[in-house]
Amino acid sequence: MQAIGVICEYNPFHNGHAYHLQRSRALAGEDCTVICVMSGDFVQRGEPAIYSKFARAEAACLGGADLVVELPLPWSLSSAEGFARGGVSLLDRLGADSICFGSETDDIESLKAVAAILNAPATQAEIRDAMSLDATLSYAAARQTVVKGHLGEAAGVLSRPNDILGIEYIRAIGELGSSMNAIAVERRGSEHDASNGMMGFHSASELRKMLLTGESIDGEVPAACAKIYKREREQGKQQNRILMEKAILSRLRMLNEEAFAELPDASDGLGSRIYKAVQSESSLEAVQMAAKTKRFALARVRRICMCACLEINVKANRGVPPYARVLAMNEKGRAYLAFLRKKVEIPILIKPAAVDRFSKECQALFTLGAGAHSFYTLGFDPDAKYNPSEDWMKSPSLYKIDNFQNHDWAK
Repeated sequence: MQAIGVICEYNPFHNGHAYHLQRSRALAGEDCTVICVMSGDFVQRGEPAIYSKFARAEAACLGGADLVVELPLPWSLSSAEGFARGGVSLLDRLGADSICFGSETDDIESLKAVAAILNAPATQAEIRDAMSLDATLSYAAARQTVVKGHLGEAAGVLSRPNDILGIEYIRAIGELGSSMNAIAVERRGSEHDASNGMMGFHSASELRKMLLTGESIDGEVPAACAKIYKREREQGKQQNRILMEKAILSRLRMLNEEAFAELPDASDGLGSRIYKAVQSESSLEAVQMAAKTKRFALARVRRICMCACLEINVKANRGVPPYARVLAMNEKGRAYLAFLRKKVEIPILIKPAAVDRFSKECQALFTLGAGAHSFYTLGFDPDAKYNPSEDWMKSPSLYKIDNFQNHDWAK
């Protein structure tokens, strides 16, 4: 059975994502299985997703995915390199033949050329040297300068967020010795994280802003997904930023300076900067703005704050995820799992309680993610009805391909 993989956040899933899945299936063949490795309740920009991983996985299946697997928490809250390594490793061990990603350019060869330069040990040494000579220079800026010296204007792809992720996917494929093929699909509409009202598909960032101001996004998302989002809003399960930020800040204020030094990506004194900002600032945004500098980008500061809050230490995202947890699937995805069980190289978690039969490493990672989901629910409206321990009990949603009826497949 052929499979094509996508690494995603779907925060929220929208028409642009549906287009990308449609193109992915067309490129791989209509009979292929589309596997999505999706971030959980917290996303790479260092904040809670607007809807829970369970709701977003449902929306993904209704929007064209066959199988949605969770990218575990430490990799979801990693830099582009760690995020890519975690997602690529899961797709590879789940048997994907290709990975398809959206990018500002669909010139896969230019992305591969940059990836090859970055993989060279000499290039990494050049980047470190450039940063040592200029204390204000960020890794991203040093990287682009060094690569430009090798490739000229072709290094411009390192200024575009989706191209950067695409390059990291290609690098991870090589690092992990995977045989997966990389396919780039040109994005249509607003840039990632943009809010510029371009023609075409709006970005997820634009749609989140619309949701948070009470504006309808029904025309921007598949109709079946709009029903999922409406259900979540009516149940009080759309993230309340004010509630969540208070919860995050309270957690940060309980930590000592040593704890901040043990966080992922908190080197070069950044952990100490964040600790001092936590002690002196009165809001989460003020903490993050006080800690950021030219060298320390805001996204990096946000991720570290979130890792501190959720007790993710510097060792958590080393290596690759040790298991694959299924969040949602349709009949094709279920058939693919049945096929995969005969030759799978990674434990697949269907029912959460079964994690007790997995290794201690898997159990510890699942417990970390379940605790994060429980914390995530603090961002629900005060009158919302939910179970904070849902992560330990919820089996995947199963959909029929023909009419998208929801079934309790575990019965």
